[in-house]
Amino acid sequence: MTTLPAPHIDVLLDIKTTLGEGPLWDTESDRLHWVDSADGRIFRSTADGRELRSWEVGEPVGSIALSDDGTAFLAALKSGLYWVDQATGDKTLITNPEDDDRTRLNDGKTDRQGRFIVGSMDTLEDEPLGRLYAYSPDSGIRILDEGIICSNGPCFSPDGKTLYFSDTWTGDIWRYDYDPETGDATNRSVFANVDTSRGGAADGATVDSEGYLWQALVYSGVIVRYAPDGTVDRTIDMPVLKCTSLNFGGPDLDVLYVTSMAKPPLPRFPGDGQQRGALFSISGLGVTGVPERRFAGNV
Repeated sequence: MTTLPAPHIDVLLDIKTTLGEGPLWDTESDRLHWVDSADGRIFRSTADGRELRSWEVGEPVGSIALSDDGTAFLAALKSGLYWVDQATGDKTLITNPEDDDRTRLNDGKTDRQGRFIVGSMDTLEDEPLGRLYAYSPDSGIRILDEGIICSNGPCFSPDGKTLYFSDTWTGDIWRYDYDPETGDATNRSVFANVDTSRGGAADGATVDSEGYLWQALVYSGVIVRYAPDGTVDRTIDMPVLKCTSLNFGGPDLDVLYVTSMAKPPLPRFPGDGQQRGALFSISGLGVTGVPERRFAGNV
């Protein structure tokens, strides 16, 4: 494993999100965004947690991207993909690719060209009813993969030629060969096996500038850094069991922001301590992230 400085973990905002997810640092506005998936809220703040603002979307929200001009969110909601106007909060439906009321859209992220890659999930996290989609203004929405229980952790290598993705309950992190020109994802293979010995499962993920994958193992309170060959490079124990997702941000992209949940979505999942649902920041990691691309389109 790599020898790196001991990290410093802080509670940035103790706002008790029921299901905090999808932290997203926007380098153009210098703002952090994240969602409360269960309560249907989108949040924004400065790097140090000031100027907090939220938007109510009225239904579960899996993930977001920013429009190219930064005036709207592209939001993956239970009832489909929407534009959410930042000035008014108004929603405009783009498309609803799901044809089963047992599923909803979940985790998503833009590729290096600005397409939105988003997966869906069985809301009971039991059956392989979900799909992995790509959406762009030119090509619309298309299916990249299917037969997924709970889509999580889509992210891209720094060169954009590898797509990482997890079906949370398989115990595997997958990699695809990704064509940046066409957006095709092929040759799925197992990138790494998740250590489930502490009860954890693969949730949100991001990639740093060295090409290492960082993943939150929800229900075990562990963040894992994987080397490009899939071996475990480093682990960090979090103050809560239900850490859910993560993204590098801050002016120098050297702070790892980590979301968590205050209440498990189903009774079979464990409870947690006093800091459950907080937004955390981790500094002193000795590595930096890769800037996230805005969606290549506007309302």
